[in-house]
Amino acid sequence: MNRYRELLGVPHVKILVFSALPARIAYGMVSLSIFFKANHETNSIPLAGLAIGLNSLSGALTAGARGSLMDKYGQKWPLRIQVPAYSTMLILLNVMHGRQSILLIAFLLGMTAPPINLSVRPLWRSLVDDRLLRTAYALDTSFINAAGVLGPIFATILSLSSHPGAALLVCSALMLLGGGSLGLTTVSKNWIPEVKEEGSRPLWRNPAMQLLMFEGCFIGFGWGAFNVGVPAFATLEHVPHRTAWILGTMGLCNIVGGLLGGLVSKKSSSLNSLLKVYSLWFLFTLPLAFTYPGWSLAIAGAFLGLCGGAIQVFYWEVMEAVRPLGSATSAMGWLWTVEGSLMAFGSAVGGWIAKEISPQMCFGITTISVGCGLLILAIGRGRLSAANRIPTEEEDLQAMGDNASPAQ
Repeated sequence: MNRYRELLGVPHVKILVFSALPARIAYGMVSLSIFFKANHETNSIPLAGLAIGLNSLSGALTAGARGSLMDKYGQKWPLRIQVPAYSTMLILLNVMHGRQSILLIAFLLGMTAPPINLSVRPLWRSLVDDRLLRTAYALDTSFINAAGVLGPIFATILSLSSHPGAALLVCSALMLLGGGSLGLTTVSKNWIPEVKEEGSRPLWRNPAMQLLMFEGCFIGFGWGAFNVGVPAFATLEHVPHRTAWILGTMGLCNIVGGLLGGLVSKKSSSLNSLLKVYSLWFLFTLPLAFTYPGWSLAIAGAFLGLCGGAIQVFYWEVMEAVRPLGSATSAMGWLWTVEGSLMAFGSAVGGWIAKEISPQMCFGITTISVGCGLLILAIGRGRLSAANRIPTEEEDLQAMGDNASPAQ
């Protein structure tokens, strides 16, 4: 754990992770808050799934464009515009009651979503050297997952309370607090976008990025079905309150998995580490279709969380190694445009499947999708060869003696 102590001793690190935390909790709350809001107003699980899907779809379709704006103009003004706009849209959604109005506002809400996680990720290179970068990604992943634990719990408790409207209102307040705090940090205000190489191809024509986008199609669809399958299964079994602690258990294990991923030696390449953990991830999805919204689903989710937390760390490293210069924010944004769009489709389809066929079918889709993602990365690993490089001892020693960063 010495790496984490060393990382937290770097100036601006604590401010960066804690300033964004409230906004990340808001993102952890928003899907379930929309689900319960739509289900409460319309008494329709398929429509609630459609509302989540529309919100995710609009957010995903615009993620690449919003990331490109930051790569061109920096983070200062995009955050100052999008954060209050998103908070206002959450309040507007809370006062809607009709089916069409809920679906419309849920869709427009996604278009105004501030790219909080996309904004934080490139800032780490301004704060730490390559020796601590994996640890920094792991710490950041753990905070994202911690928000993923707290968000669903808050959303479920508030949505099922005597004041269900409090869920969206709290979500709005947290976004305003966290997004505003991040935009005011020194490292965010001073971040300078990379300069693109002349004549460089667009992201979607880069072979490595094309492979990651193809993999993201399957992962997005599979986890979209899972995300709506859990609350739908619990609701159909008349135990909707179990949604919070099932997803909470998964989120807690995500935190542990992310922290463990940060302790993996740099002698293991990012690509090899990703493929090894990805294989375990697939194996742990196999029992999903045979679970029930109780201990069995919570245990399965715990193992998925452990692997998922570590995968995020290595995935960020792989993407960072293969992305073109000048795409520090937009690379992840365009990947999310693809993955998030398919996740939205998976959520919408999953709501119908859970109601008309079986929630377990949603979990079966998740298993098949993760298996396809693993196969794509294994077959196409040659395109990701830049992420298969292991630093030499000389480079490690140079990094240890080169700790000064532009933000210090």
